[in-house]
Amino acid sequence: MTWAELVTLLVHFLGQIAALLRVLTRPDKPPAVRASWAILILSVPFVGVLLYVLIGETRLNQRIARRLKATVAALPAPAATTPEAIEAVSPAYRPAFARAAAVNGYAPGYAGATRFLPDTGEQIDALLDDIGSARETIHLTTYIWLADSTGIAVAEALASAARRGVTVRVLVDGLGARQFMRSPHWREMRRAGVRTGVAFSFRWPLFKLATMRIDLRNHRKLLVVDGHIAYWGSRNVADPEFRIKAKFAPWRDVLLRLEGPLATQAQHIFATDWITHTSEDISGLLSEAPPFTGPAAGGLAVSFATGPLLDPRGVPDVFLAVIGAARESVSLTTPYFVPGEEIASALRAAVRRGVRVRVIVPRRNDSRFVAHAARSFYPLLVEAGVEIHEHAPGLLHAKTLLADERVAIIGSANLDRRSFELNYENSLLIEDAALGTQIAQQHDRWIADSRLLTHELISDWPLHWRIVNNAMSILSPVL
Repeated sequence: MTWAELVTLLVHFLGQIAALLRVLTRPDKPPAVRASWAILILSVPFVGVLLYVLIGETRLNQRIARRLKATVAALPAPAATTPEAIEAVSPAYRPAFARAAAVNGYAPGYAGATRFLPDTGEQIDALLDDIGSARETIHLTTYIWLADSTGIAVAEALASAARRGVTVRVLVDGLGARQFMRSPHWREMRRAGVRTGVAFSFRWPLFKLATMRIDLRNHRKLLVVDGHIAYWGSRNVADPEFRIKAKFAPWRDVLLRLEGPLATQAQHIFATDWITHTSEDISGLLSEAPPFTGPAAGGLAVSFATGPLLDPRGVPDVFLAVIGAARESVSLTTPYFVPGEEIASALRAAVRRGVRVRVIVPRRNDSRFVAHAARSFYPLLVEAGVEIHEHAPGLLHAKTLLADERVAIIGSANLDRRSFELNYENSLLIEDAALGTQIAQQHDRWIADSRLLTHELISDWPLHWRIVNNAMSILSPVL
């Protein structure tokens, strides 16, 4: 063995020891995550250590982290959660609402007029109508923006609003919207007076790898018009045909339009992101916002915005609280189902106490790794009595949870560790029987276009599928 080979082995050994010590001494990760990283570091020479250095730690851009902390501290505090607000919720779901309220300190309140939009055509029509009717401000946050018919129509509507004197602010993710930012439509919006910002710029990614994770993304989808109309949901600014991944199309998404006092929480979320990433102080929009004077209407709701610096346990905790409170039924949709053992156990426990549990996922997934990791959870879930429905055609991209046909979560968060810990997400927890009926009916329509995964189908999986699925299950805590 040459000296060069000895030095290489020594460096590799020392690197493994250092990485293992770091993994085993971190207090912020559960045992399954530490075990997965330890296996990867020990079993894959050099690559395991390199992967841990690149993606094993949530290394934040310190400049952005400082700005975010300062912004959260400086913004006018949202209305405090009061016992009276929580007590208006059904008793079984009060813990879930209290946990959601604790994420950002928003108080549960009446959502106002709600409109559930599962149809792609209705979604874009409603968005364009509200943009066209705006009088003062339009605030849009999106992860992906494509230069297709939807993307161009929204860009033109925003430019038109800016020309007529509406203050329009648009914040996009640096990775998800990178192609659109190079298009003439982006430049035309800016020439028309639209103010633009970029969250987590993706320029010089290899250079940034040395100091931060480049896969931290702003995954939020949010529109606020005149401070009193807001949209939550899963749809990006793109056609359902989704040109960049056309073979998985059409994308199936939902939006929820609220008109009422809860829109102020969406405004607060947008202001936090905008000030952090652009340094333009728009806190006055929050402190000067007039109180909502309309009648108390709609269901009780609270929004919660999560991220690496904004309560990374928020999403799984709220989901667990809602699943744990369900007495009759739970149904959920997500394109990326890597729930971790906590949520998987909660779903199995719900079945054992007599709750009907349905999980609706895409039959074909645009992420092969996630698809295999998801299938590793299916056998035990199906054995416990959870109904898993694989939807086709297209990719079911909606992120929804419905319990007892009255309590729902709608937003941008998937059921995977990326949405739990790495992405900046926005979600809404709402109790509304009428809305719950609409969501349940939509879930039924998706199930009608799905295949129920049975014991027989699972037993027919080829051997190599099972091997890859179980291998991915080992890595699921780090996906």
